[in-house]
Parts: sequence; C-alpha cells; structure tokens
Amino acid sequence: MAPLNVVLISSYEMGRQPFGIASPAAWLREAGVQVSCLDLAIERLDPTVIGAADLIAFHVPMHTATRLAASFIERVERINPRAHLCFYGLYAPVNEAYLREIGADTILGGEFEAGLVALAKRLMAQSADAAPVHQQPEPTTALQRQQFFVPDRTGLPELGRYAHVTMPDGQARVTGYTEASRGCKNLCRHCPIVPVYGGRFFVVQPEVVLADIERQVAVGARHITFGDPDFFNGPTHAMRIVAALHERFPDVTYDVTIKVEHLLRHQQHLETLRETGCLFVTSAVEAVDDRILEIFDKHHTRADFLRVVALFREVGLHLNPTFVTFNPWITLAGYRDLLSVILEHDLVANVSPIQYAIRLLIPAGSRLLELPVVQEFVGPFDPAALAYPWAHPDPRMDRLHAEIMALVGGNGDAPDDRFATFAAIWAMTEAAAGARASDPFSLVATEALSREPIPHLSEPWYC
Repeated sequence: MAPLNVVLISSYEMGRQPFGIASPAAWLREAGVQVSCLDLAIERLDPTVIGAADLIAFHVPMHTATRLAASFIERVERINPRAHLCFYGLYAPVNEAYLREIGADTILGGEFEAGLVALAKRLMAQSADAAPVHQQPEPTTALQRQQFFVPDRTGLPELGRYAHVTMPDGQARVTGYTEASRGCKNLCRHCPIVPVYGGRFFVVQPEVVLADIERQVAVGARHITFGDPDFFNGPTHAMRIVAALHERFPDVTYDVTIKVEHLLRHQQHLETLRETGCLFVTSAVEAVDDRILEIFDKHHTRADFLRVVALFREVGLHLNPTFVTFNPWITLAGYRDLLSVILEHDLVANVSPIQYAIRLLIPAGSRLLELPVVQEFVGPFDPAALAYPWAHPDPRMDRLHAEIMALVGGNGDAPDDRFATFAAIWAMTEAAAGARASDPFSLVATEALSREPIPHLSEPWYC
C-alpha cells in the first residue's frame, strides 16, 4: 500500500518560516507519512502537489492566515475533489462551523500534532470504498501535554526568503523562528488564545527547542524569534533555554514576547536577557488608558507600562510595544494622548508604523463578549470575516483609522520612516479634531528625543 500523501499549507505567519508546518511535518514523517510543504506567503499553489494529495491540511494560527486559507479552498477542491481537507491551529476550533461549511472535513486545535497523526492513520486504514466519517473521532481541541519532535523544515523555502532583523547599522540578520511554549496562562479578554487554551500553556521540551535552533543556525540563522505568546509564562524554562542558546551560539541574538505584568514581576531576569543576546522584547501594551486596559483585563496600568519603559532604559534593553489603538472606547483626545505618551517617553523609534492603525478584532469565543459594554457595540457574528463587526460611536474615529491605515498599510519600516510616519499621524489626528497643525517634535526637548535606530524585524507584528 502506498504511503499517505499529505500536504501541509501555511498561508501567512508574519514573515516567519512556519513552525506550524515544520513541527507536524516531523511527527507525520516519523509516522511513515509522505509530507509536502507549501508556504503560500512565498510560494505559488502548486497544482501538481495539490493533485497528488490524500490529505490537505491548512495551518490557521491567526485571523489573516485563516481568511487567506479560506480563499484557496475553492481552487484546491477544483484541483483535487477527493482529498480530505483539514484546518488546524488556533483559529480552527473557534471557527469550526464556517470552516466545515466551506469544505473542511476535520478541525484540530490546541496541541494539534498528535491529532494530525491520528487523522493520517485513520485515513490510511480507511478503505477506498468506505463510507465517509461524518463526525471526526479526533478531538477538535486537544489540551494534552505532548513529547515533541524536532521540527522538520525540509521542503520549506530557505530562511533568507523570510523576514529578517535589521540592526542599527543597517545590516540584516537572517532570522529563524521557534517556540519554547504554546498556549498562555493569561486570560486577556481580547486575546484569541484564551477561547482555545483557557489559561493553560504547554512547554516544548528544551532539547527539542535547542535542536531546532541548532538546525536553523546551521543553515544561516543569526537571530531567533521566540514566538511564545508570553515567554515568561514559565520563566525558569525560558531562562534555561536562552542560557543554553547563548552558551552554544554566543553570536546569535534573539527576541521574545513578554507581557507588562510579567516584565515587572520577573524584572530580575532582564539583565540576563540582555547579556544572553536579547535584542528587543515585544510587549502587548494595548493602551495607555486605564479604563481600556481594565476592559481588556490586561492586569497592568498606564503607570506599570511607564515603569517598564524606565526599567528597560536602565537595563539597556529595547522595548517593542504593540497596541490595539482603535477600539470602541478610545476617543480623539485619547488617541492624541497615546501619541503624546509615545513622544514624551522617546518611543517613536520603538513603535512600528502599523501599530498606530491596529483595530480591535473580536473573534468567536472572545471573553470581551461577556461584558455589557461590549455587547452594546457589536453586531451579529460575521463568519466570513471571522469576527463580530463594530463601529465607533464617533464616526471621526473610523475615518481617522481609515486614513492612518492607508498611510501605514504599505509603508516601509526604516528608522527614518517611523519619525516621518509619526509626524503625519499627529497631523491627521489634529485635523480630525479640528485643531491647528503643530510640529510634534517641537514639543519635546531636542536632547530628550533619540533618533538612534534600534533593531527591528523587517515584517512587523500584525494579526
């Protein structure tokens, strides 16, 4: 009997070589399955590969990836109507009804690798004339600890074709990507991880993480992005990994994501992060308005964020703050206040332009829906958009969002661009409020504003 032919497809993973393809590829190949990989963010959909597949599985770790994957289904089914279609990853179980409606046979979320292997074995054991299975035996959301295999990146585009880190001197560092843990023990109301993991997280065994890094370094990586939702969900686990990474590869740098609350709680580790090669830390600040932070259940305040800013300056680490800048509760004055905080605390160089235009996304299962203050804004769930639509009570805010998105959507992210973009957004905000135009940089002392470039990824965070 010929081995099952599986095609794993990624549609978008923020410019990274997809861990969500490489990890299950290792599991499936270990089980004797023939695996092909396609990254449609870089490659074309190959009709020959699709036509030969018995199982086609789309990885859907985020909103953009899911909508893109859905757009390929009609073509995939036209090329190969007999293939079994699977969607797996964070956005699969919360959008199960819609994905099944457009053709999905199997939905796998949470810790999905074992489920993919079980599905492959089920299809291999199924005779050609067997009746189709109408209810999948594999759990749609698996939250069991797994013993991981080292990700197998065979067949994926080379690392040099993905996003890279740009250093202050303009040089680019080939960048790899790995995950030391998945899920999250935090319960932020707006986060899409919460409906699936419900406050649980799972570590990837250190030896697996380090072997994955070693393989990427061997093919040219000089920087590693850790994609954990919060690197300090398990700080002991995290610090052991970066210590071992630095010992093995002292010239390899890295970046991590850590929430404000944990940066303060575990601030004793910040110097070690810097000393072991951490170039910057991404932190989902989301807002500087304490009411909005309370709605999001972020467990930090404006004052906490500013303490982290001061702490990072003291330690000598770069902070990469991200925001949900447009939401139903921010006002024009509030948006101007956010810009003022960024300006006054010398963070213009730290903020990627796209962050000024991030709009609140309310996915299926969001904890935000528990709040009456949210229910009054949202419309019925739109399955094709994979979100609950909302409009700002002040139409000027929606117009401002459209203007800023038009500016930053295709904008570059060179250091000089960040200052020019900030000035343009400042002017748009003043115009929206009917205020007289002003030069934002004249409002702070020249010596208080650094224009020194900082390390940053060539493809900034999105969703």
